[in-house]
Amino acid sequence: MASPLLLLLLPLLTTTLFTLSVSLCITPLQPYTHCLDLATLNSHLHYTYASPNLSILFLSPPPSPSSGWVSFAINPTSTGMRGSQAFLAYTNSSSINLKLYNISSYSEIIETEELGVKVYDKKAEWIRGVIGIYATVEVPEGAVKSGGVNYVWQVGPGMTNGRPIKHEFTPANLASVGKLSLTDSNSGGTPVAGGGGGGGGGGGGVGMRKRNIHGILNAVSWGILFPVGAIIARYLRVFPSADPAWFYVHASCQVSAYAIGVAGWSTGLKLGSESKGIVFTSHRCIGITLFCLATIQIFALLIRPKKEHKLRLYWNIYHHSIGYAIIILGAINIYKGLSILNPEHKWKLAYTIIPTPSILRSCKLNSAPSIFRIVVDYLGILLCV
Repeated sequence: MASPLLLLLLPLLTTTLFTLSVSLCITPLQPYTHCLDLATLNSHLHYTYASPNLSILFLSPPPSPSSGWVSFAINPTSTGMRGSQAFLAYTNSSSINLKLYNISSYSEIIETEELGVKVYDKKAEWIRGVIGIYATVEVPEGAVKSGGVNYVWQVGPGMTNGRPIKHEFTPANLASVGKLSLTDSNSGGTPVAGGGGGGGGGGGGVGMRKRNIHGILNAVSWGILFPVGAIIARYLRVFPSADPAWFYVHASCQVSAYAIGVAGWSTGLKLGSESKGIVFTSHRCIGITLFCLATIQIFALLIRPKKEHKLRLYWNIYHHSIGYAIIILGAINIYKGLSILNPEHKWKLAYTIIPTPSILRSCKLNSAPSIFRIVVDYLGILLCV
């Protein structure tokens, strides 16, 4: 019974991991060698650096499919918008047009035929429902020696009289700056945490976005789905009419949690490799332990003996012990992660409280005392740290 279940759930696991890998920009589009999920505006940058040329494909959705513009700019002299050399693509009916702008100041945006950096190739087109800007530019030698090339990206509502309409000034728009470290020893470039507004400064950037994704994936997996799956098994199997449905619901919940947890664990390894000298030993060790225990737990589906088998008692001890260890270690590690990210207190409170309604919806029990015990069970696990 377990093997067909795994076969049914395998597409879910594969699809989840594939979707997460795309959103994290793990695989660059050919012929580019590197890619970045940019910090804001749902934008992505694929690129290859072969000194002195930088080839890029910038992808970003316009505010509206029928109107709007997207822009990617290199700033060879400073951070932020002032001084940047911009490629701006905009929609015009069903076509995409590309213009070049020398942004000498915030009040003066000059359309030009040639930018302040050498441009060898450029075009814009629709790609998978978003606007793509292709360009190959020669990176000024001074920019590389100074630590990298600064870049800016932006989206706006449209064009009027051939000029771009001013973009919004939301936090996402104001944080759309970054920096690429481009050296011969690191020809692909390394994202340096960028931030600030159109004028530079501030914080945030690609690194913070990846840390947030890592935290969300793990909170959903270890902190919500695994405990909910355990509660389903513990409280639904006592009803004869729920057998074997409770098992399939329980197994689906746990396999989904494992798939998301593996994605979160992988992003953690990636963050660790990109953060030399920054080590959170206990958080990392608990994370590795969780991955190992969860992998063993998933294999329990393959060796689950029948109820009347003499080994079923030992299987139950093994399965329940590892399951509760995963739930407790998961809660501990999530709170350790929250202390590392140091978000506002409301996020820690939300993680503790929000899963409760989903537990009540999943467990359709008749008695209020039973429901109360479920909630106390769950919150007790979460609050034990």
